[in-house]
Amino acid sequence: MQHILFICTGNTCRSPMAEAILKNKKLADVEVMSAGIYAANGSEASTHAKQVLDNKQVPHKHRSQMVSSELVEWADLILTMTSSHKFAIQQQFPQSVMKVFTLKEYTGETSNQDVVDPYGGSLAVYEETYDELEKLIDAAIEKFKP
Repeated sequence: MQHILFICTGNTCRSPMAEAILKNKKLADVEVMSAGIYAANGSEASTHAKQVLDNKQVPHKHRSQMVSSELVEWADLILTMTSSHKFAIQQQFPQSVMKVFTLKEYTGETSNQDVVDPYGGSLAVYEETYDELEKLIDAAIEKFKP
């Protein structure tokens, strides 16, 4: 079983969408969770994130959580939304350095390493973020396979 942890800032937009997208792929040997660097525990995903997931018919049930040493230990692979998230995780949890990548870095994308934060944006901005995440997750799945 492979444990994958998605990380963003508040765990209400990008990482919950990424978690829902990957869970919806229904991979037999993959468990997925998400957390935030500065998350308030127990918040729902943002309204637009939930609406985009509903529009794409991707099931979701989310409560935000702060990244913790338990989550970092649980994870075999930690995929962050930005290079600053990656750096923060590596600083706070030095034992995790070898298993932390930005999602774009992990998939081999060489341009900007950050997935744009849609927070505060329109529904269209969230849809763009969803489309980017789905494309990146499809590429990541190819690397998960043995």
